[in-house]
Amino acid sequence: MDELLPFDDRDGSIWLDGRLIPWRDARIHVLSHGLHYASCVFEGERVYGGTIFKSREHTERLFASARILDFEIPYSVEQIEQAKRDVLSSMGIRDGYVRPVAWRGTEMMGVSAQKNTIHVAIAAWEWPAYFSPEAKLKGIRMKTGKWRRPAPDTAPVHSKAAGLYMVCTLNKHQMEREGYDDALMLDYRGLVAEGTGANIFLVQDGKLHTPTPDCFLNGITRQTVIELAKTRQIPVVERHIKPEEFANTSEVFVTGTAAEITPVGSIDDYTFTVGQISRTLMEDFDKLVRSPAKKASAA
Repeated sequence: MDELLPFDDRDGSIWLDGRLIPWRDARIHVLSHGLHYASCVFEGERVYGGTIFKSREHTERLFASARILDFEIPYSVEQIEQAKRDVLSSMGIRDGYVRPVAWRGTEMMGVSAQKNTIHVAIAAWEWPAYFSPEAKLKGIRMKTGKWRRPAPDTAPVHSKAAGLYMVCTLNKHQMEREGYDDALMLDYRGLVAEGTGANIFLVQDGKLHTPTPDCFLNGITRQTVIELAKTRQIPVVERHIKPEEFANTSEVFVTGTAAEITPVGSIDDYTFTVGQISRTLMEDFDKLVRSPAKKASAA
């Protein structure tokens, strides 16, 4: 896929408000509330061999995010599940990415928008690696960004809301300009939170440590990795983590729908190895998402 190919000028179909339409016709008005006030939620989902990994969990989280933002999606979970299957079939995608999104429309333009129509769209496209194969082999380079995750009483932190990603974009742009792959995001207390689009795990003395998701998303891939670690009898500790603890950390990796499991080679002046625990969980995750049993259960 050409990274410079604009997303509004592609061939294919997008599901919009209940029906498949030509890709280029999937447009919204410039006065949509979701554009001006970030009243928008979305999901990012991966397709392996024609099946969306943990599809229903993603759909249920989309509905939960919408409720947190005080609106109801005007379809059932099963209707969205079928719509995703229809999009994949129409696009002929076997390995790719699915983006469901829901937002407030144009009836009211102001902070209050209780009468606005809720729109839903689902698009899918072929998806290359989020980080380069070389970066995943050696571990990506990260640096702490200046923008932090907000406190849970200042933003709807447990929703996958579009507006919460503004600080991620700002941090990632700055780090890319400085030659890094991603930014480490601290939370409002100065504790380790996550990457700009992925949760984070640390290996210390043979145990996995990961920040408590009290002000950011408890990612679906994060939950999957915790399950895989426990199956391997690798102890998992969820707790608050200070940045200086990287000095006593042997391995670090990030997890997410796009990143899958990606090792981290360095954060600021701290360096890590792509060690046995990281490699084992990467292999286990790859087997899981591509296993026939998984596809049967997700169909």
